Amino acid sequence: MLKFDLLKTDPDSHARRAQLTLNHGVVQTPIFMPVGTYGTVKGVMPQSLHDMGAQIILGNTFHLWMRPGLDIMQSFGGLHQFEQWNKPILTDSGGFQVWSLGAMRKITEEGVHFASPVNGDKLFMSPEVSMQIQTTLNSDIVMQLDECTPYWQGEKHVGHITTEAEARQSMAMSLRWAQRSQAEFARLENPNALFGIVQGGMFEHLREESLQALVEMDFPGYAIGGVSVGEPKEEMLRIMAHTPHRLPTHKPRYLMGVGTPEDLVDGVAAGVDMFDCVMPTRNARNGTLFTRFGDLKVRNARHKADPQPLDPTCTCYACAGHSGVSWNDGGREGFSRAYLHHLERCGEMLAPMLASIHNLHYYLNLMREIREALEAGTFTEFRRQFKADRARGV
Repeated sequence: MLKFDLLKTDPDSHARRAQLTLNHGVVQTPIFMPVGTYGTVKGVMPQSLHDMGAQIILGNTFHLWMRPGLDIMQSFGGLHQFEQWNKPILTDSGGFQVWSLGAMRKITEEGVHFASPVNGDKLFMSPEVSMQIQTTLNSDIVMQLDECTPYWQGEKHVGHITTEAEARQSMAMSLRWAQRSQAEFARLENPNALFGIVQGGMFEHLREESLQALVEMDFPGYAIGGVSVGEPKEEMLRIMAHTPHRLPTHKPRYLMGVGTPEDLVDGVAAGVDMFDCVMPTRNARNGTLFTRFGDLKVRNARHKADPQPLDPTCTCYACAGHSGVSWNDGGREGFSRAYLHHLERCGEMLAPMLASIHNLHYYLNLMREIREALEAGTFTEFRRQFKADRARGV
């Protein structure tokens, strides 16, 4: 079940404001989706996700298949009940994780044979198997199994950039897998929504071929895959500017695995509705914080005695405490940069927890501000101010 209501479009770009209704709730777009690989967003309590306004989160088909396994998931009636999350969930197909196994897997027309990274068991993932796993997970949005076309073939110094012929072969197989995914999804009578994934590497004409073929299959929604897979940033931005707005206007568009705050704002301008990325939590675990005024590396010695919060305009728990009042507005309950610096230096687990809360809050609040700007008709001014603020520095 999926209903997509387009509420407003921006006259100066491809940006749009919409509402997505799924089996477990309504999602306001544009939206960022926190990544919960193993059924949890790393370092963040579920209540914190609710408090910061998370509307939909991700689960990882491959990893949940490995652990705890489908028998456990089935006994709980799916992923929502297992992790106690009553809002929508999107699950990826497992294709990217299988691709990333490298020499441990063999891709054929039928599917992918690989050794389990958990215990070495010989396993097989096909479009049909992926649909069966995701049906058991009962995720609101199911992704077709695709082959993630890499930017680089082989090892860095002995391989080569993916050729047009290689990208075409990979894209064509993903289209055949899309048909098989769709057929199995229908056979299983899955009540949720299945998205097709546009591939084609860095070749715009292949992207258009993939897009047109998927549109003919009439999926409820579409994703742009095969970006942020090792290509230079300018190549990723080129595909991001090319593909999203060519997808149907009456269906949701999802850019997979992207990216920085700047990528999100540019992606919205290119017509993207949905984003996910591990960057907010991964960078948090490495002591890098996103703020309105640029990125902050809290491990640096300059923060040792700094009484300011991470971001004086932020109302997250790390910056504003329980008050929800920013430092600029007189709130003084949050934690200082000096305290976060101390926790990082001591290796305390609270450091990445607070940093993850802050980074995710920043991303979700950024998307809220984008939605408000689109509603007010001020998205162009918002983009200009966003870039100026981020360039100012902390």
